[in-house]
Amino acid sequence: MTMPNQPDPRIQPPTQQYSPQPTGWQQSGGFAPAPQPKKKKKWPWIVGAFVALVVIVSVSSGGDNEPTGAADPAPSAPQADTPVGAAPEVESPTAAEEAAASMNTPVRDGKFEFVVTGVEAGLTSLGDNPFLAEEAQGQFVIVTMTVSNISDAPKGLSPSDQKLLDEQGRTFSPDTAAALNLDSDVTFWDEINPGNTVTMPLVFDMPVGAVPTAVELHDSMFSGGVTVSLR
Repeated sequence: MTMPNQPDPRIQPPTQQYSPQPTGWQQSGGFAPAPQPKKKKKWPWIVGAFVALVVIVSVSSGGDNEPTGAADPAPSAPQADTPVGAAPEVESPTAAEEAAASMNTPVRDGKFEFVVTGVEAGLTSLGDNPFLAEEAQGQFVIVTMTVSNISDAPKGLSPSDQKLLDEQGRTFSPDTAAALNLDSDVTFWDEINPGNTVTMPLVFDMPVGAVPTAVELHDSMFSGGVTVSLR
């Protein structure tokens, strides 16, 4: 029989598990595991090694190149010996005249074909009309020609675009006022239709004694021109 206020021996009290709590010095790291060392990054070393390798290769290859010297000049061809005191060869005026076309031969410049048919020199005056007659300062030289339009369109022709040359290489322009006394299809300027042919005498006032050697004929003021010998 159990006495009042006495524990029942049959009832065992629960057993408590003792779990020691970490002390303050343990919490502060007394027995904490040592920190692992940080791994160093490898890529800076790899980049540095690559740069060093490039520098070494550049220095090695640059040392092998030798500066290139200037190329030796090609040997010049031996020049023909010129006799001492010999005068240099000069092209004679006749050679240039031979290159020019001759009279009564068709020549072309631009859209026109010219044929010089005659030359008359030594005239002191032209014309019987007192209002049109002209006196030469020196002598009048008349160069007569035919001009054909060889293009497919009308083309203007002017006597003022033509020139006369003498034996001294001087150039003379036409005297259009004196040309009014001549029978001419083109006195000042005229438009020639395609396929048509006109007669055009040119009058030049030259010094007395000057010899006309060639006439320079032009399609227009700015054309290249063609030369016809008058000899």
